[in-house]
Amino acid sequence: MAKNPFRYFKTSPEFIQLAVMMYVRFPLSLRNVEDLLHERGIDICQESVRLWVDRSGPVFAGKIRTKRASYMRQHTQWQWHLDEVFVKINGVQHYL
Repeated sequence: MAKNPFRYFKTSPEFIQLAVMMYVRFPLSLRNVEDLLHERGIDICQESVRLWVDRSGPVFAGKIRTKRASYMRQHTQWQWHLDEVFVKINGVQHYL
């Protein structure tokens, strides 16, 4: 049974997820996240955001990695593109 990362927090898990995703996804400081949430009517301090990021961040990252890996396994029709390759053979540069 997996541990609940939101256990012992009195704040709603939705608010915690929002704060962590804002901090991790966008180049925001803890104070900026605090201000943005305050504008939305969520009154928290920056230390709460830091604690949530430290505690819940790895859990969210693990979920994202798992989803990404399962998606890649389902779609075996990978496509990749090769663009402007130069190869040096015996000191002579060739364009492929």
